[in-house]
Amino acid sequence: MFVAMAKADKPDTPDLTSLPVEAAGAEALRGIGAIRAAWRSLPTKAGVYRMIADNGDVLYVGKARNLKARVAQYAQGRAHAAQIHRMIAQTATLEVIVTATETEALLLEANMIKRLKPRYNVILRDDKSFPYILIRTDHEAPVIQKHRGAKRFKGRYFGPFASAGAVNRTLNTLQKAFLLRSCSDSAYAARTRPCMLHQIKRCSAPCVGLVSMTEYAALHADAAAFLDGHSAALQERLAKDMRAAADALEFEQAARLRNRIRALADVRAVQGVNPQTFAEADVIALHQEGGHTCVQVFFFRAGQNWGNRAYFPRTDAEPDAAGILASFIAQFYDDKEPPKLILCSHAPLDVDLIEEALSLRMERRVEIRTPERGEKREIVEAAVLNAREALARRLADTQSVARLLVGVADTFDLPAPPERIEVYDNSHIQGTNAVGAMIVSGPDGFEKSQYRKFNIRDRDLTPGDDYAMMREVLRRRFARLAAGEPGAQSGEDEPAIDGGVDFSKATDRDADAKFGRWPDLVLIDGGAGQLAAARAALNELNLERSVTLVGVAKGEDRDAGREHFFMAGRAPFRLDEKSPVLYYLQRLRDEAHRFAIGAHRQRRKSDLTRSPLDDIDGVGPARKRALLDRFGSARGVARAALGELESVTGVSGELARRIFDHFRPT
Repeated sequence: MFVAMAKADKPDTPDLTSLPVEAAGAEALRGIGAIRAAWRSLPTKAGVYRMIADNGDVLYVGKARNLKARVAQYAQGRAHAAQIHRMIAQTATLEVIVTATETEALLLEANMIKRLKPRYNVILRDDKSFPYILIRTDHEAPVIQKHRGAKRFKGRYFGPFASAGAVNRTLNTLQKAFLLRSCSDSAYAARTRPCMLHQIKRCSAPCVGLVSMTEYAALHADAAAFLDGHSAALQERLAKDMRAAADALEFEQAARLRNRIRALADVRAVQGVNPQTFAEADVIALHQEGGHTCVQVFFFRAGQNWGNRAYFPRTDAEPDAAGILASFIAQFYDDKEPPKLILCSHAPLDVDLIEEALSLRMERRVEIRTPERGEKREIVEAAVLNAREALARRLADTQSVARLLVGVADTFDLPAPPERIEVYDNSHIQGTNAVGAMIVSGPDGFEKSQYRKFNIRDRDLTPGDDYAMMREVLRRRFARLAAGEPGAQSGEDEPAIDGGVDFSKATDRDADAKFGRWPDLVLIDGGAGQLAAARAALNELNLERSVTLVGVAKGEDRDAGREHFFMAGRAPFRLDEKSPVLYYLQRLRDEAHRFAIGAHRQRRKSDLTRSPLDDIDGVGPARKRALLDRFGSARGVARAALGELESVTGVSGELARRIFDHFRPT
């Protein structure tokens, strides 16, 4: 959001009819001429406007209380920053969506910016969902677990936490304190004796009746009270109960209560700063330096610090802190639930409008404040310090990577430092569950939104033939890239899942656009054979001269530092074992290897849980459940007689015959 664009709309729309419009011709529908032509028919109502280039790319998305007055600011063609002049010059068309109120326009603007990724908007680049702690209450023995995604289970959700690690650490300690189960309902129902968690005193074993449901309900209530912020009162009550147990000579009970008190103290200790003046808030702090911006978000819930995360918004312009925060807050809470209080280091633009929009969406009061004194100000200043340090680390890393990329260009005779490096690897076990993987790196480090996995499909491929696997992966990737298919830029039908987070984001135009770019360098994990396979794949597509291919072979005894590099037209060579470029290339190779193994394990795990019934046409979840309920297992279904299959509810005679024949091929 630009400063020039954030000024209040004037009530009187300026008269632009006297301003000259470019003569008809090639330039008539570009720049100010296109904007003035669109301005004449705009309404004086609230809405969202989009500036679009002649190739269809959305350049900018903005909102206005008065569309005609706002767009007139561009049509005047003066008093704009250089970036805005460039944006106007690239504009071929202007489209608008009229809304009932400016508040609705703000919400729509944030949604469209996240979806379209316009070049000249401030872009929140990381929109991953946050993890929560969930206490499910849809079972007689409530379970405590980590949760991410839609809140589809019945129970209490506590969060958000800044990372999965923060959730895991808290869960481990809460298990010690409250002994709530974490197993699945099926595992709970199948238990005949306590599991290992009970042995290490992290579960009270309600599955086998070692704790009554009344006692377990009390543990569940205590856990919810602690996560609700009543930790001090809970610890006082537990201390009182511990003293009473000790006075009654019930030393084992007193010891259990003592351990619970210690565990609760540990949870509070690892949370860091625990505010006294508010129980629930997000702290959003911004720091700018060298044309770059870092926004730190701290999450405080139940009077405890539940972690922080750094964001580095992308913008091709230079808006001030107020404009960046306004755009950041609108996008950040577009798909997240805001707390009752948001504390900011700078007052965002249109703060009253943002408050109104968030309150309207949540159907409760959401307050945005910029504290000037007291504990709240001290916490905001601590967040600003974290933002400053995070940005310094990022700038240092960026400068370091830039130097390494210069070294990579020198090593492989590239005309310029590579902007995009793709690294490929395969993973399988004796040819089973074979997966190819591609990772991407560049000046900003690893770009995980563009990682892709390739399930090997060729049925004629000899199991374990790594060369054939590499040919298939490269052929599929570059055939689609060369064809420029709109929906095929991903290089794979299945999105890549890394660390439990889906990075595919089909609506992410920014990621798709980058993924459609040709790589400046392609690294293949392997030696001369793998390189030859990769070259053969590109030869089939007449693309060998379009891509720089390098094979990276592990050294003698597979020791890191002794890698050999293979390129067409050059003898195999090595780099100095202490070369920073070699370390960088090793990191790329190791990341591709890690991702490939993860994709392989994910596919193998999926196959392990797959039932033979899944391969039968007409057997969906409901019929599969009915068959398993009747016969106990897929093996029982396979052994069943035709008449027994026909007697299952929902199974017709034709389907029964199909199931019967499936397990008895001729």
